[in-house]
Amino acid sequence: MHARSGRTVRDLRRENRTAVLRRLYFDGPASRLTLGPATGLSSGSVSNVVAELIAEGLVEEAGSVDSAGGRPRTLVRVTPDSGFMIGVDIGETRIRIELFDLTLTELARTERALASTGPRTGRYDVDLVVAHLRDGIAEVLRAADVPADRLLGVGVGVPGIVDHGEDGAVVHGQTIGWDSVPLERLLREAVDLPDTVPYRIDNGAKTLGQAEMWFGAGRGARSAVVVLFGSGVGACSVTDPMEPGRALEWGHLTVRVRGRRCRCGSHGCLEAYAGAEALLERWREAGGRPPAGADEETALTAMLAAAHPADPATAPDITALAVLEETAEYLGAGFADLINLFQPERILVGGWAGLQLGERFLRTVTRYAREYALRYPASRTGIGLGTLGPEAVTVGAALLPLADFFARGGRRPEPRPSAPAPAWRAALQDRV
Repeated sequence: MHARSGRTVRDLRRENRTAVLRRLYFDGPASRLTLGPATGLSSGSVSNVVAELIAEGLVEEAGSVDSAGGRPRTLVRVTPDSGFMIGVDIGETRIRIELFDLTLTELARTERALASTGPRTGRYDVDLVVAHLRDGIAEVLRAADVPADRLLGVGVGVPGIVDHGEDGAVVHGQTIGWDSVPLERLLREAVDLPDTVPYRIDNGAKTLGQAEMWFGAGRGARSAVVVLFGSGVGACSVTDPMEPGRALEWGHLTVRVRGRRCRCGSHGCLEAYAGAEALLERWREAGGRPPAGADEETALTAMLAAAHPADPATAPDITALAVLEETAEYLGAGFADLINLFQPERILVGGWAGLQLGERFLRTVTRYAREYALRYPASRTGIGLGTLGPEAVTVGAALLPLADFFARGGRRPEPRPSAPAPAWRAALQDRV
């Protein structure tokens, strides 16, 4: 049966369920009476949908509130343990895996350190990464005693471009040496999860953007660019807060012709000047002394401490200050490009390096951004830090399967069709 718009009755029911679930999820417990105006649905539709969701265990009653002159109104909310998601951040220094319930309460986590297979190559062994994910996913499920068939999905944030095709998600991570890696297929073959559990794999900056727009500093904005500043730099442009953004290879904009060599193999990329790895390398080249054998996070902390010593009697490291100032100008010019191209309402900075550099560094970046950008769009763009911390990529990754779940009206995915039998097997069966 089709509605006049061409949508089927089933489509309309799914959309109604999606509207109710999203409203309850983002705005907390609500009564059936208030859900009507909030979703645009009739009172009858709201009652039917809520009854369905309660019967399926997705929604539960959550107390009541007094009404003006009438009976108390029963509140309903999303049931926290009606589903679970795993979020994975494949960073450039570590893999973080977290298990969440439906309300994003963290139930378990594990981390695996990543080491480059050679100096400055950034090339990580695919088999090792897949093994880390296999073991880490099993570990968090076991730690929280959550059965695998209760998972709504596994979301994975990766560095690089992700292509979604017939072979599932394929990762083109040039800076880490991944060329057309069929990550989704490899995970399905290696990880012990039911075939019905979906994998949602996307760029890490995109998952960061999803998290900040839903729950962080981007909430309430109509449009934003969310910047991921870690070993390298990336960004995500969001034009609809409820829809996934678009990953931008912002770190590979050319900011200096025939400039420094970038990890991607090109020259003059923004990442070659502004990523944490490049920032520390430039400090070293200028005579700075990062702690021997320290990881990037520890080395960046040491650089900031040298440039801005806590003891007023200690002279600042002039070399570190100069490199940080030059980096701020490069980033400011990069922000100006984002402002001129996308004219966003907000630019938000996340990632471990961006958060570590903090407000003081961001003020200088903002000053340069306004100098380089066109005045009118720059005056309408706010620039600030993300509020979800260094784990926002993992949270955003977990939101990928959750967003799909809501879009299906709270229905679990259909079983994946099995691959057709090879021709030789069919011929053999015919003979028998």
